Amino acid sequence: DGPTSVNVRITGLTPGLHGFHLHEFGDTTNGCISTGAHFNPNKLTHGAPEDEIRHAGDLGNITADADGVAEAIIVDNQIPLSGPYSVVG
Repeated sequence: DGPTSVNVRITGLTPGLHGFHLHEFGDTTNGCISTGAHFNPNKLTHGAPEDEIRHAGDLGNITADADGVAEAIIVDNQIPLSGPYSVVG
């Protein structure tokens, strides 16, 4: 119960904003094609992280600095680590 914290550090990006989201599957064997759609167990529409109605996996934007590094801590209530809609697995 409670929010999930995601600690993010990504390198090699172009500087600026980048959308950050979770997909249905962790399978990257065929690039983005094998990851599935955005994680959306409730079958809702896209939205911002602060919106109650949104894909659970819509986590907003992260910003890469001039060196292409993005670091963030995202705290979210719609991506549980256990239960029927767990993002684990």
